Amino acid sequence: VQLQASGGGLVQAGGSLRLSCAASGRTFSTYVMGWFRQAPGKERECVAAITWRGGTTYYRDSVKGRFTISRDNRENTVYLEMNSLKPEDTAVYFCAASGRFTVLVREYDYWGQGTLVTVSS
Repeated sequence: VQLQASGGGLVQAGGSLRLSCAASGRTFSTYVMGWFRQAPGKERECVAAITWRGGTTYYRDSVKGRFTISRDNRENTVYLEMNSLKPEDTAVYFCAASGRFTVLVREYDYWGQGTLVTVSS
């Protein structure tokens, strides 16, 4: 599956952005989808993940209550709605696909190209 992330940009603290990740192919619904981020000098970390039909989600503690992951299997797209953004959310955000519900980078098989989110204070 090929993934194309979009929606990043520059936003002031407290603002919102919606990231999208479009997937090619007919097997999108067979993958767990995750959003990851990587800030300069830091390791890539899982921000959120969603199971095949969206029944279960994961959020890292620092984004709980602010970010929402969702998916539309008819449109082969996964979203990350980000509200109340903070400067520490600044990073390159990646979408990824895995065959299992996991937060581990190494267990995701397919990756999008990344989209930069910059939150100014």
